[in-house]
Amino acid sequence: MENFKRRHSKLINSSRLLYQEYSDVVLNKAIQSQKRVDSFSEDIESSFPSSPRLRRKVLSPQDSYLQRLSVSSNASLWQDIPMIRGSRMLLNMSRDEQKLQEAKFELIMSEASYLRSLNVAVDHFQRSAELQAMLTNQERQWLFSRLQDVRDVSASFLFDLEEKFEEDMFTFHVCDVALKHAPEFRRVYLPYVTNQTYQEQTFQRLLNGNAGFQQVLERLESDPVCQRLSLKSFLILPFQRITRLKLLLQLIKDCNENVQRMKSTEELIYLSQKIEFECKIFPLISQSRRLVKCGELTALDFNTLSPKWKVTTRPIYLHLFNDCLLLSRPKEGGRFVVFDHAAFSDVRGEKCEMKLHGTNKNVFRLFLLQNYQGKRVEFLFRTETHSEKLRWISALAPPRGELDLLECPDAPQVQCIKTYKARENDELALEKADIIMVMQYSNDGWIEGVKLSDRERGWFPSEHVELISSKHARQKNLKEEQRVKNAKQQVFCKK
Repeated sequence: MENFKRRHSKLINSSRLLYQEYSDVVLNKAIQSQKRVDSFSEDIESSFPSSPRLRRKVLSPQDSYLQRLSVSSNASLWQDIPMIRGSRMLLNMSRDEQKLQEAKFELIMSEASYLRSLNVAVDHFQRSAELQAMLTNQERQWLFSRLQDVRDVSASFLFDLEEKFEEDMFTFHVCDVALKHAPEFRRVYLPYVTNQTYQEQTFQRLLNGNAGFQQVLERLESDPVCQRLSLKSFLILPFQRITRLKLLLQLIKDCNENVQRMKSTEELIYLSQKIEFECKIFPLISQSRRLVKCGELTALDFNTLSPKWKVTTRPIYLHLFNDCLLLSRPKEGGRFVVFDHAAFSDVRGEKCEMKLHGTNKNVFRLFLLQNYQGKRVEFLFRTETHSEKLRWISALAPPRGELDLLECPDAPQVQCIKTYKARENDELALEKADIIMVMQYSNDGWIEGVKLSDRERGWFPSEHVELISSKHARQKNLKEEQRVKNAKQQVFCKK
């Protein structure tokens, strides 16, 4: 990249924090702001992202603010800028206008910290001759993907943000810069994020089976430039960064869809090798088909001729896709024999009102309104836990339209305090500070919710979140996310 070689960021050394730590500080501040939202003075303070500050070196008045900042301590507030502090323009600004400027300035500062970490990832790890010698060409591609391209695009983005800032510190804009760089973000982030599965698999395989790789990695990670952070923490930076840039919500959505599409195709190919049909066969592999949920359940059969309604059980494995449902008998070696199937539009799951005791609780009914033979079929299933029962009923529900968050002002909300990585298709991946609207609780510690930032819906463990008790805070969250959604539509729908 010509611009990358020609220009140098003035903010790249503005903080001693690498992005991993910087991001954690800001996310913790966001979490604390929800807890303090009822206090007006504390709300003002917590709305402005900040990091721990050190005493600054005294510079001459003619030095630019970016020059001052480059030798100062950790990221400062926009209002700390000498030209801004105490100025008439600042005093004439409303509280919301000040908060907006602080948020835009934090975008610049966080991008500088992010670029600093990307430089370590590329220059210290990816370009290490020792590490390169440990890897095949394919392993290098899977492990680092287009990391250098991600770094170069970030550098160009930061340079343009700095120029906007220097042109007018009081009313600088960032949306037009983000829109200008959106095609480049898409070009490099989509393949990088899509490669995530191969990256994780390659990293674990090398870590577990290549002693030379382990030794080189330990030496590299012990270098002071890493600040005791692991290679893995650097490799996942692009995933974490795009989720923090609300201006790039459409890119995040595209990345998620790309990853899901690739994962779904691999699942279908693998599954097609494990399945045989004793009923009508249909081609399983389809580009539009994705696995929604799967698992083994216990089917309950009642012998109505017995005076005590004797219950017999049998295992049935369900593969629920976005367009169909397969019912199978599980076999040894992870194989399945499909004995019935139906289109998703002909499937219904309902809570069971029968009062069953002992081991026969957590039951629900499954209806095939029309199976492969055109017949109506009914099953009664038992799950091991209450949450699994609710998750199946939710997965089997008809497709839902996009939820209008403003129509749910009284719905409970929670905030993520500990990152959660989804393990099953119906689960919701969470990052710290994410706000989630609660749809339902299970009695064994699981929650189904909708993430406000992207409207993604799924299940997650309750220990990863905290309840937002303030009604004012919940209303504020809904209005903020609606504002971001409207702004995104206005920006990205322009021809």
